[in-house]
Amino acid sequence: MEIKEIDNKEIWENFLLQCKEKTFLQSWNWGEFNLKMGSKIWRFGVYNDKEQTTTNTEQLVGVALAVKIVAKRGTFLFIPHGPVIGDNRNIKEKEEIFSLLLSKLKIIAKEEKVGFIRISPILPEDEDNKSIFSGLGFRESPIHASAYEATLKLDICPTEDELLKNMRKTTRYLIKKATENKDIAIENSCDFKDVEIFQKLNREVSKRQKFVSFSDNFVKNEFKVFVDGKEVIFLFGKYKGEVVAGVLIIFWSGVAFYHQAASLAKFAKFSIPYLLQWEAIKEAKKRGCSVYDFWGFTDPKKFPKHPWAGPTLFKMGFGGSVKEYVKTQDYIISQKYWFNYIIETVRKLKRNL
Repeated sequence: MEIKEIDNKEIWENFLLQCKEKTFLQSWNWGEFNLKMGSKIWRFGVYNDKEQTTTNTEQLVGVALAVKIVAKRGTFLFIPHGPVIGDNRNIKEKEEIFSLLLSKLKIIAKEEKVGFIRISPILPEDEDNKSIFSGLGFRESPIHASAYEATLKLDICPTEDELLKNMRKTTRYLIKKATENKDIAIENSCDFKDVEIFQKLNREVSKRQKFVSFSDNFVKNEFKVFVDGKEVIFLFGKYKGEVVAGVLIIFWSGVAFYHQAASLAKFAKFSIPYLLQWEAIKEAKKRGCSVYDFWGFTDPKKFPKHPWAGPTLFKMGFGGSVKEYVKTQDYIISQKYWFNYIIETVRKLKRNL
């Protein structure tokens, strides 16, 4: 196998279109987003010269978007939800791909003077996949680092009636109730100016729940790179003309991602977030998506005090199946890593994660 940088968007996206396990954090546009945020990136492809395509070229078997993260707690190379490996690759092939990728990243790590390499895999959490990282000298990260290590995915190929039937009874009832309320309206938007409307909601929610939300610059750049490819929309829920809830949905490579959401607590009794979610699912179906990714899951029975416990219960009402992935892994390059480790460990305890 051989690793090369890829500079062709079509090659990158066409490979990912064929892969089942993936998120937009490895999309071409996520690389563009990181460039807009001022980060340095590398797009790697892993090729197997033993497998020839119909055009007699090497077979692309995996891709990895790597980002240089510069933070106060430390500087590191990060692969979010990657590398993405072609379906049906055996454990030996996966080991070879990760070993090759790590060798390349170690060279870059020294050139860029980073303290460690972090990989947040999109591999199912089983002993074989975990052994890949332990065998290469990785250690489990003190904190998850790419939005989720488990998620809830819904197959949206069935009809709307079937999807409603498979929901929790209470969820179905609340959607119906909100639909019948003439004071409630749902509006779609691809207008860049509406980022400010969404961020206003975000700021109110973060103030109420005491967390730091995505910055205006983050959301503006994210929306910009995906809206240019017609891969993102806002859905706003209005009550008597006032925007009281909103979601940001990314549609990429046959999957819809429920990436961000915010709603005002004083309107909770009207169940507008339930209707917003249902409208997002219907929009995903219209766009030809086959999967709806609820973007994050934590078991509310095992971890009732986890910050995601409440939102997860909400998501579970729509149906779907849980997907768990190998925990975020760190490869230590220098002793600077331990400063980051201590800060993240303290942060995890404070946030009750």
